[in-house]
Amino acid sequence: MKLASIIRNDTGNDHAPTVVLIHGVFGRARNLGVLQRALSPYFNTVALDLRSHGNSEHARLTYPDMANDVLETLDHLNIASADFVGHSMGGKVAMTIALHAPHRVQQLLVADIAPAPMHHGQNALVQKLDALTLPALETRADIRSFLNPITDNPAVTELIGQNIEPGSPARWLIGLHEIAQSFPTIENWPNTLPNARWSGPTLFIRGGNSPYIQPEHHGLIHHLFPRAHIRTIPNTHHWLHAEDPESFNAIMLDFLRHTD
Repeated sequence: MKLASIIRNDTGNDHAPTVVLIHGVFGRARNLGVLQRALSPYFNTVALDLRSHGNSEHARLTYPDMANDVLETLDHLNIASADFVGHSMGGKVAMTIALHAPHRVQQLLVADIAPAPMHHGQNALVQKLDALTLPALETRADIRSFLNPITDNPAVTELIGQNIEPGSPARWLIGLHEIAQSFPTIENWPNTLPNARWSGPTLFIRGGNSPYIQPEHHGLIHHLFPRAHIRTIPNTHHWLHAEDPESFNAIMLDFLRHTD
């Protein structure tokens, strides 16, 4: 599946190295604009809408399928290899690409996700959303008021609300049903190549207050990615790149621009 993308290159060089940006569940390419603007003076940047997200086609989600979508899109753009930056579900997609198609990856940055099953309560929320019939929601404020009691988290409300088009009734812009059906797979980790390793430069950045990368994950991270380093941004949660973009961008640029 060819994915929708936002391409930005402010280097003045059509042959600048490429960084591919991959969002998490309920995200989209344009959510990564702050990262893309920080990277584009130095790199050709490609931010992608994964399947069932943004402007891409709707379909069930598995990590091998999402990885293949990314590679098919890069083939269409004549990009043989790139650096990858992936957050949450997008981090698992990027890791899957590194393990299954190592020649396509130059450097790997994974934001707040480990190569392991993750169960932090989101499945119940997604199933609840999928069971809803959207009422008339005429404004973004209406959407926030509708979602706030369901998510009980303003940040999650904003993330999910961007995927609703106001109207009478409002409608989902994403493949919510496909995402809900796929959520047990999204929370899992694809162990399709149990002996695979990727030994390229790798950085994991975790939120200091996030549960997604714990000390018990470090051994697995270093087993699959022997050159991995793990850094923490204090006082941030799972959406660390949005909560503290200055720190995240500084760490990201230092890694991608200076790694041997």
